[in-house]
Amino acid sequence: MGETQDHTHDIMPGLLPAGTPGVPVTLVSAADWAALEAGLEPPQRAFAAATGFAPKAGRLALLPDAEGGLGRVLFGLGDPQAPAYDRLLAGKLPGLLPPGTYRLEGAPAPHEAALAWLMGAYAFRRYRSGGTETPRLVAPDAVDADAVGRIAAAVARGRDLVNTPANDLGPAEIEAAVRALAARHGAQVSVTLGEDLARDFPLVHAVGAGSPRAPRLIDLTWGPETAPRVTLVGKGVAFDTGGLDIKPSAAMLLMKKDMGGAAAAIAAADMVMGAGLPVRLRLIVPAVENAVSGEAFRPGDVLRSRAGLTVEIGNTDAEGRLILADALALADAEEPDLLIDFATLTGAARVALGPDLPALFTEDDALAEAIAAAGRAAIDPVWRLPLHPPYASLLDSKVADLNNVSGGPFAGAITAALFLRRFAPRTRAHAHLDLYGWNPSTKPGRPEGGEVQTARLVYALLKGRYGGL
Repeated sequence: MGETQDHTHDIMPGLLPAGTPGVPVTLVSAADWAALEAGLEPPQRAFAAATGFAPKAGRLALLPDAEGGLGRVLFGLGDPQAPAYDRLLAGKLPGLLPPGTYRLEGAPAPHEAALAWLMGAYAFRRYRSGGTETPRLVAPDAVDADAVGRIAAAVARGRDLVNTPANDLGPAEIEAAVRALAARHGAQVSVTLGEDLARDFPLVHAVGAGSPRAPRLIDLTWGPETAPRVTLVGKGVAFDTGGLDIKPSAAMLLMKKDMGGAAAAIAAADMVMGAGLPVRLRLIVPAVENAVSGEAFRPGDVLRSRAGLTVEIGNTDAEGRLILADALALADAEEPDLLIDFATLTGAARVALGPDLPALFTEDDALAEAIAAAGRAAIDPVWRLPLHPPYASLLDSKVADLNNVSGGPFAGAITAALFLRRFAPRTRAHAHLDLYGWNPSTKPGRPEGGEVQTARLVYALLKGRYGGL
């Protein structure tokens, strides 16, 4: 089995203890600037004016002390009440400041600012020579530094998984990441491979059969058996060529991120267990590589699923829903109190909502409202799309129970969600999250590259429901 390296200690140092001396970084809004400016030492006020500082969002001023060193930093917030205000704006600071120790002043929401700082300090340096010293932040007063650090570290580990290229992250390495997660938190892991996989999870086996790297079903459990049952399922396609319906080169370039659903589920599980939430957690990751070979499954094949439904393969590039179908059937058998699946599933969701806004599908209106509220609170938003039942007919097959793709170009994200719903019929509290798993450009707290979208949302949802540290 492969091994993964945990580089998080190098790139995510956490917060320094409250009270540690540091250069003050004053977060200043447009409304507060006049009063703050009047209170500056005259040389600092003159320097800010000479350099043209204004409290616009993201603007920075480095003000000297009497000895010529760095005495204070001003960071503009603009208008925090504006609809487009970015609550993770403080995540720009690690990329703007010189190395050193800093403390925040005037943050509208210190917890959010501290988390934004840590997430903005992330960089994927596994393959880069040398190291870069990053600015360090003192924990703001009344902020739980341990809790913020746990969340940021889970995000960093998940981002590492998405950013690691497929030559170093296949199904075995995804398994190793889950085993490392289990070791950190005292969880149990079982893995199904080979003939057992072919018998018990035939769709997972079929999708992964074209690769020399063996597919597998990874199943982690943690927490008291009597606690509320929460099951997270993550799509773990380590690389997606499209199979025999092969993708063009341009569409294949980012396919190392096709295990972004698994990374998000792993990160969410990391946060849940780290906080000791009183739940019976189950994490299921079907891990495969969708490759091209003489063993690859074919368009037109009819495959039997774990649930007993037969599936005609209309397109081998719609493989994620196949492996999720078997995983969801396993999860649904014990009818958990809450079932959430994470997947980089459809381009249709990206066309509809763009890269920053994952699509949410659920039949449970109360759950949808709770997820949306948790997303707003965690600054990890989603947007609900409908599970429109009449569109299920688009998945009809003439030779099997259903096809894995619809018969036309419309409603691709909805039909994919309807396909998945067929494999978890018992669990009403089921949410499907169709995410991108990637930041196309750098934004505050969200560096370009892999992203564990919805992981913080799900943690916030579960913490709100069940409590914890």
